Amino acid sequence: MSISSRFSVGVHILALIEINKDGVSTSEFLAGSVNTNPAVIRKIMGMLKNAGLVKVRPGIAGAELAKSLSEITLLDVYKAVNVVQENELFSIHENPNPDCPVGRNIQCTIGPLFTIAQTAMEKALEGVTIEDVVKDIMEKEKLNSK
Repeated sequence: MSISSRFSVGVHILALIEINKDGVSTSEFLAGSVNTNPAVIRKIMGMLKNAGLVKVRPGIAGAELAKSLSEITLLDVYKAVNVVQENELFSIHENPNPDCPVGRNIQCTIGPLFTIAQTAMEKALEGVTIEDVVKDIMEKEKLNSK
């Protein structure tokens, strides 16, 4: 099982809104790039809006970033799209057999390790901004156009 694709789609949306800042980023336009249904885009856009990352106005086509690129981290996007609840990236199976030494101790043994791993991942996401993502995309696009 992997992290919900809402996370990568959220990053995709924010990067495309910036790259297309001189155009109109409608849900249909964004959906065309993501290759999904506009309803999926609207749902994720609502999450990004609630987190204060994008501005959308009812009845007016298009979206824009609510903050500068350098102020939006991947951790902001990760949290905005409700990928996982606090400290629940890794779930531990319930009701292991208490008559088994492993079953009796597995939860309290691996729980703290999972918390450390999630904290490390979130720290890594916090160190990357949408600006970093957009710069990398633009560099790759320059290389591809040669």
